[in-house]
Amino acid sequence: MTETLVICAGVALLAAAVVLLKHRFRPLAEDEEPREDVAEYIAMMVGVLYALILGLSLVSVWDARSGASDHVATEASAVHQVRLLAASLPEPQASEVRSGTDAYARHVIDVEWPAMAAGQPLGPEGWRLLDRLRAADRLPDDATPAQQAAAQEVLAQLSTLDDARRGREGDIGGGLSPILWLGLIIGGVLTVAFMFMFGVERSVTHVVMVMGLSALITFLVLLIHQLDQPFNGILAVDATPFSRYFPSA
Repeated sequence: MTETLVICAGVALLAAAVVLLKHRFRPLAEDEEPREDVAEYIAMMVGVLYALILGLSLVSVWDARSGASDHVATEASAVHQVRLLAASLPEPQASEVRSGTDAYARHVIDVEWPAMAAGQPLGPEGWRLLDRLRAADRLPDDATPAQQAAAQEVLAQLSTLDDARRGREGDIGGGLSPILWLGLIIGGVLTVAFMFMFGVERSVTHVVMVMGLSALITFLVLLIHQLDQPFNGILAVDATPFSRYFPSA
């Protein structure tokens, strides 16, 4: 990030130096008029480039939130499937698998979800509960073919659960790049600032235009901020998939 900032600052200073040299060694002639259309073109380009940054940021955080929602739904569905498959296992494995899935769901809802909302990393207890589920799926030597097939399907669902859980943990530490946040802030300030460079005959019209543009940019930046925290805020991914499958958890 530091290198990027240095390069951007260097390019901006170089451009400023070129403009100063142009005014120093090639000023406007007496019969030439200032080109206000150049300033309008620059303002338009700033707006277009800022729109690109807004669009890129919004798509990025929306995809990240959608991925987090998919991870949660897949994980909850896998836990539910494991519990249903327990009915095809012999005792005491069936009871151990059922109690293990219930304990895992309770841990996710009661312990891990508040931690994710606070942006804290998940502890190792969830993985220990998964290890207990894998251990409970070990069948005796006299298991029937149907029970062995059910045990294989349990292992497949546990593999899916494992991948989804890793994805959910990765979603906690994700976030929009600091470079994009810097572009959002600086670009927004420049876009609004350029509104003051052009005169509008009616001051009320000018005020309404600046207010509308400022409010819209602020709304989009706040929306990006909300989506950038998939497990916190008013747009957060909640534990509904788990509570739907495990209402007593």
